[in-house]
Amino acid sequence: MFLLSLSLLPGPPISTCLPSLTTNIHIHLNDMSSERGKDITEGSSLIADHHQPPTPSRYESQKRRDWNTFGQYLKNQRPPVPLSQCNSNHVLDFLRYLDQFGKTKVHLQSCMFYGQPEPPAPCTCPLRQAWGSLDALIGRLRAAYEENGGSPESNPFATGAIRVYLREVRESQAKARGIPYKKQKKKPSQDKPSDESSSTLFLS
Repeated sequence: MFLLSLSLLPGPPISTCLPSLTTNIHIHLNDMSSERGKDITEGSSLIADHHQPPTPSRYESQKRRDWNTFGQYLKNQRPPVPLSQCNSNHVLDFLRYLDQFGKTKVHLQSCMFYGQPEPPAPCTCPLRQAWGSLDALIGRLRAAYEENGGSPESNPFATGAIRVYLREVRESQAKARGIPYKKQKKKPSQDKPSDESSSTLFLS
C-alpha cells in the first residue's frame, strides 16, 4: 500500500529526482571541503607570520657586521688575541689597519693641494677612512661590546685614548682637506642613525 500511495502522488517520478539531489549533495560537500582547506591554509599562514622573527634594522645589521669583522681581525693576529684580552691598543691598530680600505683623499703637508677643498687636479696622496666613518664605527663597536657581555668599565672602545685618536683624525683631515668640521645638532629619531658616511668593512 505504501508503494502504491507513492506512485499516486503528483509530480515527476522519484527516479528522475535522485540524480539532481545527489549532485546537490556532492556540490555542498565540495564547498565544505574547499572552505575547510582555505581555513587551514590561512591558519598556517597566520602561525608562520607569528613565529617569523622581526627584520633587524639597518643599524643593528651594520653593528653585527662590524663586530664580526673586529673579531676576525683579532683572530688573524699572530698570536690570536682573545676578546677578553683586547685593549685600546688593539682598537687603535684596527683603526689604522682600516685606512687601507678608505676612500677619502687626505692631502699630505708636502702636497700643493694641502688645505684645498676642491683640488684642480689629481695627486698621489693616500686614501684614508673618513673621520665620520671611524666615529660611527667606534660607536657601534662600543655598543656591541657591552651587548655581548662586556663590562662598561673595561670597554676598550670607550677609553680616553680612542677619543684622543678620533679627535686628532678629525682635526688633521679638516686641515688637509680644507673642510672645517662643524658640529651638527642631532635630530630626534626612533631608530639609531646609521651614519651615511659609514661603510661596510671587509677584511682580506
